[in-house]
Amino acid sequence: VENKDLKELSTSINIKEPRWDQSTLVGRAKHFFTVTDPRNILLTNEQLAHAHKIITDYRQGIVSPGLTEDELWRAKYVFDSAFHPDTGEKMILIGRMSAQVPMNMTITGCMMTFYKTTPAVLFWQWINQSFNAIVNYTNRSGDAPITVSQLGTAYVSATTGAVATALGLNALTKHVSPLIGRFVPFAAVAAANCINIPLMRQRELQHGIPITDENDNRLGESTKAAQQAISQVVVSRILMASPGMAIPPFLMNHLEKKAFLKKFPWMSAPIQVSLVGFCLVFATPLCCALFPQKSSMSVSRLEPELQEKIRANHSGVERVYFNKGL
Repeated sequence: VENKDLKELSTSINIKEPRWDQSTLVGRAKHFFTVTDPRNILLTNEQLAHAHKIITDYRQGIVSPGLTEDELWRAKYVFDSAFHPDTGEKMILIGRMSAQVPMNMTITGCMMTFYKTTPAVLFWQWINQSFNAIVNYTNRSGDAPITVSQLGTAYVSATTGAVATALGLNALTKHVSPLIGRFVPFAAVAAANCINIPLMRQRELQHGIPITDENDNRLGESTKAAQQAISQVVVSRILMASPGMAIPPFLMNHLEKKAFLKKFPWMSAPIQVSLVGFCLVFATPLCCALFPQKSSMSVSRLEPELQEKIRANHSGVERVYFNKGL
């Protein structure tokens, strides 16, 4: 007897889009918690291949027998965690979103533990910017390919900026309270983000990014929109680093006065790393969720020639929309 309950999954589920409503903060937060889930780095090649097969089959209208909707979404997020959305190639492990928290907590924790000597500052700021360059390269958007020389320039400039900020501020804060000195790595990271992200995305600043009306009709390219998109990303990246870099210094300053850390000074790095990790597990997805992926601005803030073009061809459009990147 045929079992009627085992009906096949419909092929009309839109797996291009996130599972949750992206117009709400909660929907975006759920989406990014899933995307940045550090457990995804532990997946084996077999598991990735399995998800790859489910998704590529599904896109062609083939449903694996007995597949449930939950399994389909799970496969989608596993697939997205490891394969580039534009090129489809497998991304290097440490460049994936799921590696962000473990990598960042280790680097940031060390950066904040060894912040006093010049060689340590040089080493950890350089490691951090190398990691940033790998992440930016891995997640570069496919339709605006960034050249290796642009990547190199951004990498060198960001590293120089971070090191200069850190060493400069270290020199300035030598004579103020030790607590303030602990915030120097945070300032260095913030400065580097302000240099790194605009340089990595300079093509967008030069040529503009595609803007659309609310129904996704393309209206042209705008450099003003690119400036807004990129500044929102800089802000959310700095906010992403802030809980992990702003909360632990107070705790560490307190703990290092206690007998335990005086007795086991080597414990300072592991404690710092775990504190940062705890903050980052929450901060990373929540800051990605702050601004909607689709950002908007009013037509009056666009460059004048574009305003004229829109008023002439699409009268009645008041707001334009664009993808802000990450």
